[in-house]
Amino acid sequence: MAHNFKSDVTVDWCPGCGDFGILTSITQALSELNLDPHNVVAVSGIGCSGKTPHYLNIGGIHTLHGRSIPFATGVKLSNPNLKVIVPGGDGDMLGIGAGHFVAEGRRNSGLTIIIFDNEVYGLTKGQAAPTMQLGEKTKGLSRANIFGKVNPIALALAAGYSFVARGFSFDMKQLKEIIKTAILHEGSSVIDVLQPCPTYNNINTMEFYRKKVYKLEDDKTWDPVVTGESMDRAVEQFQKAYNKGLEWEERIPTGIFYDNRAIPSFTKRLNEFVPQYFTNPPSDQIVSGTDGFTPVDVLKTFADKTI
Repeated sequence: MAHNFKSDVTVDWCPGCGDFGILTSITQALSELNLDPHNVVAVSGIGCSGKTPHYLNIGGIHTLHGRSIPFATGVKLSNPNLKVIVPGGDGDMLGIGAGHFVAEGRRNSGLTIIIFDNEVYGLTKGQAAPTMQLGEKTKGLSRANIFGKVNPIALALAAGYSFVARGFSFDMKQLKEIIKTAILHEGSSVIDVLQPCPTYNNINTMEFYRKKVYKLEDDKTWDPVVTGESMDRAVEQFQKAYNKGLEWEERIPTGIFYDNRAIPSFTKRLNEFVPQYFTNPPSDQIVSGTDGFTPVDVLKTFADKTI
């Protein structure tokens, strides 16, 4: 039986905000995957997107600005059997949290990172976010943006994420399917979701994106999956994905850019050193005895392992 993944908390985003489409896509994806709500956790940072865990009927944590990824990594490593979703804004993920974003690409822990990309800091009155182009002036700015643009797709690929995609908040059917695939992906995934901010961004509107976005899957020759049989194939697909990620001016591609299933997740790598990691994860273990000391014999745990 499918569960209701929408909580009873009143959603208070601005009318017309793309966050609504992202939230609906997440709840639909979780429902269609028929996941147990007790086995799914959402970890967010600060910003409008930070409210997302409150609106989901699953375990959730609303953490500090830019620190959602390391917190989520801790949740995942403490119980590798959980599905951990990290919804966060472009400023939260790619500004103050950029270092953590890159580090998680190297770890490949198995997080599903969803970037709410509206090019502005919506909660703090519309300052330019890292994804805004140089020289762009939205109604939330007193002068044109003087910073360069971060490309989330290119950065995610360069950082080592094994699954990289882009969605559009007003194409919930496609976005839902991308989220489902990302959640089932063994390693860490990044989904850059283009969305309007009707309050502070009068340039990147719903109409702006509707005129430009197109779907990679409409090209029947497009295949982002890498299974490891050929290193040449992996390099070729990575380069194709990177080049597609640079498209922006005339047309903007959405869909799955890269899906490398050959890279082992960090949790699987850990299991090589701790054989009972998945069956007896840290979250299920006794932290301390009645004396306050840990009952775990660390030397015994790693006695036969080379570290």
